[in-house]
Amino acid sequence: MATPHIDAERGDFADIVLMPGDPLRARYIAETFLDEVRQVNRVRSMSGYTGRYKGREISVMGHGMGIPSVSIYAKELITEYDVGTLIRVGSCGAVRDDVAVRDVVIGLGACTDSGVNRTRFGGMDFAATADFALTRALADAADDLGVTTKIGNLFSADLFYDPRPETAELLRRYGIVGVEMEAAGLYGVAAEFGARAATVCTVSDHILRGDSLDSTARERSFDDMIRIALDAVLRDDAAREVTP
Repeated sequence: MATPHIDAERGDFADIVLMPGDPLRARYIAETFLDEVRQVNRVRSMSGYTGRYKGREISVMGHGMGIPSVSIYAKELITEYDVGTLIRVGSCGAVRDDVAVRDVVIGLGACTDSGVNRTRFGGMDFAATADFALTRALADAADDLGVTTKIGNLFSADLFYDPRPETAELLRRYGIVGVEMEAAGLYGVAAEFGARAATVCTVSDHILRGDSLDSTARERSFDDMIRIALDAVLRDDAAREVTP
């Protein structure tokens, strides 16, 4: 049944969905990496697709920018379309000295200045963490592909343009591996509704050093990250003995 934000029918989505922020990147992933692709969502131009990767049915759909947007789509995919696993695939900024542009970071947890998880968790602090098996599968897939990764806490910011200049230095001191805008919300939704979630991001810029990737390098690094996510799905299936 369609929702206010998704016009697919039940069964149109696979049990696992890769979610970039940009719906055009969802289309790119579907057209570049998947076979037998069909479009399953068009509402608000938040494109969603289902296809096959090495025979395994996988869906991909954009989630927009920020915790409110990703929370809407993740909740509806889980509760209305029986999606059990969501992997955010996106970009982030770096603050740590040992994290560089083009590195891939995996969000074991996600701090945030958003209040959504406190609202969700009765006013208490909620430790927003990824599914361990998915995180391990992402790390192992990256190792096999020879891609450098850093694993640790992300910071999901409510503000892209943060007026507090001291924030980045504080995040560096606490060892944050990447600054983005969605993971903490995704992990909270997954916990509330009994799904599994993980996040893998390419470092597109270093906030403190001012380094950044040009558009060509961004796309090349993005492709590496998508291969990691897709291969991780197959590893996770094998570990859980899931039949595609």
